[in-house]
Amino acid sequence: MTEEKVRLGVDPIYSLKGIHPVQQFIFGLQQAVAMFGATVLVPLLTGLNVNTTLLMAGLGTLLFHVITGFKVPVFLGSSFAFIVGYNIVSGGDPTKLPYASGGIFVAGLIYCVLALIIKVVGVKRVMRWFPPVVTGPIIIGIGLILAPVAFNDIQRPIGDLPVGLNWLVALTAIITIIAINIWGKGMLRVIPILVGVIAAYIVALIVGMVDFSALKATEGVLAIPIYKENIMKFDVSAIITIAPIALATMMEHVGDISAVSATVGRNFMADPGLHRTLIGDGLATSMAAVFGGPANTTYSENTGVLALTRIFAPGVMRIAAGIAIVASLFPHVGSFIRSIPGPAIGGVSCILYGMISAIGVRNLIENQVDLTKARNLMIVTVVLVSGLGISMGAAGGIIFNVGKATINLSGLAVAAILGILLNAILPGKDYEFKDDLEEA
Repeated sequence: MTEEKVRLGVDPIYSLKGIHPVQQFIFGLQQAVAMFGATVLVPLLTGLNVNTTLLMAGLGTLLFHVITGFKVPVFLGSSFAFIVGYNIVSGGDPTKLPYASGGIFVAGLIYCVLALIIKVVGVKRVMRWFPPVVTGPIIIGIGLILAPVAFNDIQRPIGDLPVGLNWLVALTAIITIIAINIWGKGMLRVIPILVGVIAAYIVALIVGMVDFSALKATEGVLAIPIYKENIMKFDVSAIITIAPIALATMMEHVGDISAVSATVGRNFMADPGLHRTLIGDGLATSMAAVFGGPANTTYSENTGVLALTRIFAPGVMRIAAGIAIVASLFPHVGSFIRSIPGPAIGGVSCILYGMISAIGVRNLIENQVDLTKARNLMIVTVVLVSGLGISMGAAGGIIFNVGKATINLSGLAVAAILGILLNAILPGKDYEFKDDLEEA
């Protein structure tokens, strides 16, 4: 595959064969930039180590690709779903975080249990629970639920600077991405996110928004971010508190894999199989927990980049993983990337999250979901309203206790559960998966 044969930004790219190494690196760097903001936010909110987080995200992504046969263009970053679990277990005491990591380790193994069940039952029987009338609005919901995060990044005050400058930086990113996506040619057209971030960063520098204090305070040239005090420990109460959250994140995993499949136009639930993607996600999470990293999850930001650039080659994600690993080993690299101001990341995220919702709409249209039918309309309605309403509520989810365990079901998890149940209960199903739907 060469640039002469493939019109960059127009034709989909499924393989990096024949693509110049410099171009490959730029593609990977773009995906790394897309995941960076959210990935480092989780350790900042929980007290975990940022560089350990980046290392585990990179290694977890590579492990996922090995397990899934290098077929799925997915990047694994820090999961927000477990933040409440970390906070409950640690109670603000960082010395208790290793016990939370023990709960995360068990949560990752729960993924493997579900994967075994799916393997035994067969993917076609499982997929009957996830027709387009269910997965379409779930994908739409993913983008819409994430949208407030982007606007929070934009509007968060930075020192004494007026918020209007935040919007100047964010709009620079948004306008740059739109302009390149519509009028860009060749190589430029497939790196709109990277160019958008660079343009916004330059404007942020001009208005005095970039903070280099963390970069100046960074010491050391090379360091492996694995520390003895962060190695996981086990505590029954911590496991009971955190492990059940996996029931919710597994539903989110299904939604993300559906989104990636719809974006790329290939059914990754069948090949390499939902059981393999679950195992990859679960083992990556357990591996991260061993060394004090947060739980991993498939990243919607990177799915948005796929939709925008049409570069579907899984190898790009592995390059991004390598960049994350290198950034974790060189503290100054991570500090520099963390200097990218929130409005720049927020502006880019506005586009990426909107692209995810658009993928969900396209999924409904391409599969000819008939919304004039009452059952279909009700399923879509309940999924969207429950997902958005619960996610944007005061608690951000439904929190309840089962014995000593505190379970937090995110809005997306509740929406997925309700959509699956309604599709199973309501009469008049009008969608059948193809008979050749088989697992690899």
